[in-house]
Amino acid sequence: MADTSAQRQRNNVDFSAREFDITEAVTGESLVIGDGFTAVSFKERHFGGLMDPLLMVDHYTMSEPTFGPHPHAGIAAVSVLFESSSGQFNNRDTLGNDLDLQPGDLYWLNAGRGALHDEAPRAGARIEGLQVFVNLPAQMKHRPPSALHVKAASIPLVEGAGYRVRVVMGESGGVRGARAPTRPLTVLDGHLAAGARYTHLLPVQHSGWLYAVRGDLEVTVGRRSVRLPAGRALAIGNRSTSAELAVEFANTSTADGQFALFSGAPVGEYFVQQGPFAMSSREELQQVQEDYAAGRLGTL
Repeated sequence: MADTSAQRQRNNVDFSAREFDITEAVTGESLVIGDGFTAVSFKERHFGGLMDPLLMVDHYTMSEPTFGPHPHAGIAAVSVLFESSSGQFNNRDTLGNDLDLQPGDLYWLNAGRGALHDEAPRAGARIEGLQVFVNLPAQMKHRPPSALHVKAASIPLVEGAGYRVRVVMGESGGVRGARAPTRPLTVLDGHLAAGARYTHLLPVQHSGWLYAVRGDLEVTVGRRSVRLPAGRALAIGNRSTSAELAVEFANTSTADGQFALFSGAPVGEYFVQQGPFAMSSREELQQVQEDYAAGRLGTL
């Protein structure tokens, strides 16, 4: 059990520019479960506070049911399926939802005070995507759970010279996607041809988390450039109180590349996390664990 604060000392962060903070490229932890699940996992502690409001991102591939029904509380559990997936991804929860996600879909489970969830590939499916835990402010941790399904066909695109960016949520390049059910969050799934570039404007006082899914990126912010090899991630914080921050990604590979970006306003609050629970105190954490054990979060 770990006590975590977004205000704790930041490690591997470049403070050389007044306008922003940026980490070096971070290597995720390898995760293998059974014969049907592999992932590269990134945790908020790897990014010295700059990953906030995200707590965790797993880039996973799943071909067999792996986790079974499991609880969440105090967070939003977000599934972003890549278009490279094949087959259907069955999604059930204690809100009464039972649906098959398609390649390119997003599912947002705002767990609030607690919900049970189960995701599993249908027979023959191979699902690739991101599983994301988004922290909720203290005032939202005790609200009733809710959910949002964003279908791939409804996701708008930003397209230009060598780039194709799906604006899964939020806004980029003058294009608006779906609105996050809790606090504003931008989610981009971008594709860059070899040598292509894309620039995203990070809003005032927002943080951004960038992951090189495929291909190597060069990330440029102001006069600072960071090389981001495939499979690694970095985080950026816009410290300005008045101006957006231009973040440019360039694909330096000789083949097509893919990136994922999340940006939002940091929660900036103390929390205590254990697995799928993130609450504001040890007492709240113990209470939600007792609620789960007693079946008060529902059953699947």
